[in-house]
Amino acid sequence: MSNKLKIGISIGDVNGIGLEVIIKTLSNPAILNYCTPIVYGHTKVSSFHRKANSLGDFSFNVINQANQAQAKRANMINCWEEDVKIELGQVTATGGKYALLSLERATSDLVNGEIDALVTAPINKHNIQSETFAFPGHTEYLQEKSGSKDVLMFLISEGLRVGVVTGHIPVKDVPAAITKEKITSKLKLINDSLKKDFWIEKPKIAVLGLNPHASDNGLLGTEEAEIISPAIQEAYDKGMMVFGPYPADGFFGNGSYKQFDAVLAMYHDQGLIPFKTLAFHNGVNYTAGLNFVRTSPDHGTGYDIAGKDLADPTSFTEALFSAIHIVKKRREQEEMLGNQLRTGGKVVETQFDIKDDAS
Repeated sequence: MSNKLKIGISIGDVNGIGLEVIIKTLSNPAILNYCTPIVYGHTKVSSFHRKANSLGDFSFNVINQANQAQAKRANMINCWEEDVKIELGQVTATGGKYALLSLERATSDLVNGEIDALVTAPINKHNIQSETFAFPGHTEYLQEKSGSKDVLMFLISEGLRVGVVTGHIPVKDVPAAITKEKITSKLKLINDSLKKDFWIEKPKIAVLGLNPHASDNGLLGTEEAEIISPAIQEAYDKGMMVFGPYPADGFFGNGSYKQFDAVLAMYHDQGLIPFKTLAFHNGVNYTAGLNFVRTSPDHGTGYDIAGKDLADPTSFTEALFSAIHIVKKRREQEEMLGNQLRTGGKVVETQFDIKDDAS
């Protein structure tokens, strides 16, 4: 039991559905067969959500440090001492303040190796802004904490994986933000992640166009010919199996995505709208390119249903298991590579033969 992974969980906005889906997930005792969960929040806030959603007599084992976690319990680290005014369904400064306290403590433990992965419950990107959090979202915050040069917002599910070139920026800024260098960087991140995190030996990646009908041979724009196609060719020349650009509408509508291991969209909604349409309840947001593992559910704070026992925990549960699987895949690969180096053996690409879904 002591060898189980410690998975940290930040609670997100205290006025949203984060703690509801966390408690619903951790109420299943089978979860403890796969990991030791450590939630960063406060037991009083947890009890409030448990009672508001009529979630039974579930309780956390309270600890001060991650190394005190009990393998047979869901653990909680109290990240503050004062009482918190909870206003379910409301956007308040309090919601952002305590979401950030939870995230900061969990991230600190993650960076310092006290936990093996982090699952983040949803935040409100507006009320969490502060002197220490001036980022569009979790992805950019964690990128800075990891020191990674580039990261990828990678939405994953059993039958679909979608990355985006541009993330949380206004639509009007998208065309200027799309460059050949940025596309090739994101393609490398996808390719590396599919091999390292999902053990896909020779990933096939589709790239979407920016304009309607992928510009219709230049009639509706020049980005495909001048930027996207050259980036695809460069990636292909480097050994990646990359194809496109494909018109975004028909690509998902006719099921073409099923022929690929991942899809690279040009901007946030181009990728996330079809992904959430096809995989909303079991989709997971994974940040590829970090030197640690972070996942989250693919939904938001759910203010409209907070405290009504209506939140579906499936996406959060999938995020938890995805974090476990990815950490294990990475470590198994490192162990195999280490064994090969010690024995003088050659690295064989077929070590990635096993495909893994995102569940």
